[in-house]
Amino acid sequence: MGRYIIRRILEAIPLLFLFSLFMFLLIHALPGGPVQALVNPRMTAAARAALIVKFGLNDPLPVQYIKWISHMVTGDFGFSFVTFQPVGTVLTATFPYTLELFSAAFALAIILAILIGMFSALRQGSAVDYSLTTLSYFGIAMPIFLFGLLAQDFFAVKLHFLPVSGTSTPGYVFDPFNALLDHIIHLILPVLVLAISFVAGWSRYIRSSMIDVAKQDYIRTARAKGVPPVRILTQHALRNALIPFITVVALDFGQIASGAAVVVLFNLLADILYAVTDPRIRYA
Repeated sequence: MGRYIIRRILEAIPLLFLFSLFMFLLIHALPGGPVQALVNPRMTAAARAALIVKFGLNDPLPVQYIKWISHMVTGDFGFSFVTFQPVGTVLTATFPYTLELFSAAFALAIILAILIGMFSALRQGSAVDYSLTTLSYFGIAMPIFLFGLLAQDFFAVKLHFLPVSGTSTPGYVFDPFNALLDHIIHLILPVLVLAISFVAGWSRYIRSSMIDVAKQDYIRTARAKGVPPVRILTQHALRNALIPFITVVALDFGQIASGAAVVVLFNLLADILYAVTDPRIRYA
């Protein structure tokens, strides 16, 4: 297992390098290049030249790439052209909240998707199955921004059950326990909205995979040998049905994070989870 993980990590490193090189060259290939993002049309020629020298854009491309990649590796991502703050400072301030939201939403979505998908597969063709399928299609078709606005209007504005936004109640000072409780209450609505948007599609994958796996010979053999149904469901059917589900989860997370590095990272994580789920993969 350790050798498999090391091999997959070593394979991901050159892929990240190629991604970084491609993006670097693509930015320079655009009309105006990176200079266009820096300069103002009303700038004087002297100010424009000073900016080009300041950011090293007059250096040869190989030198620019080496400087750029070395700064990025050390955590220096430059500054934002919108807020004029260091990008690292902006990420440090906002990333913990983003990570908290996505982690909670993804964990909840995975649990609900597996449970709903399994239940729907076990009740295939029943009224419950058709009802869950209808709700799933509704969730897939509903844009997440619209669903979020409707949830805010219903639960926060009309019913006053949950706060509209933010991470804490402004103007109040709580003790540590109540501060944590207040923070959790503020998380409920965004976590549910984000989780449900994923559950709709993911539960369909689990359902389809479970139905396909249930038809395999080894499942029929396990039943013939008298293996308890719960053990067949959890140790045999679900474990093999999770493989395509892992792929979908990794791709969805990478798509939302909107970054090539994150996509590679979660594809790497998916490969590792493949090996954990199906030991045959690590020896392939």
